[in-house]
Amino acid sequence: MQTDGSTARPPRAANPTLLYARPGIVVTAERFTVGRASWPVAELTQVWTTRGPHDRLALQAVGVSGALIGAVGVLLGFTGGLQRLTAAAYLMLGVVGLLPVLLVLIGDRWRPPAYELWGRHKGTEVLLFSSDDERQFGQVARALRRAREGVRLGGWEDPLASAGVWRPNR
Repeated sequence: MQTDGSTARPPRAANPTLLYARPGIVVTAERFTVGRASWPVAELTQVWTTRGPHDRLALQAVGVSGALIGAVGVLLGFTGGLQRLTAAAYLMLGVVGLLPVLLVLIGDRWRPPAYELWGRHKGTEVLLFSSDDERQFGQVARALRRAREGVRLGGWEDPLASAGVWRPNR
């Protein structure tokens, strides 16, 4: 604290422009806050969106089922069982061979990959926000985009209100 009563912090706007607010997520014209993490909008560069990784349980189920199907095929090939199979058995092997694909589709439907918002803060890639709700993610991403545009264009004042009235020279 300084002796003359001033503080070391620059003065902040009395009413920052609020662009999005839900529990745990606040986007203003100056700051982007998610949980306890907060970033100044002016310091965020190269913001992009992506999808997160697939559900680990679904990936493990696909791997295990694919390995088991491959093992059964190899065993049948080495034991000579493929020559003795009927057409219905071949059809059943084909259906079982589609099991990993079916597991992938069910896994993505059951637990879809999260939507992620990434950006650079002081040269470091940072996961800014992640959600499995597409609507909420879109609203947050749009609010951050608007905040960045406001910083880039020089603020949120109404340009017509801040401009002087034109009067002809007489």
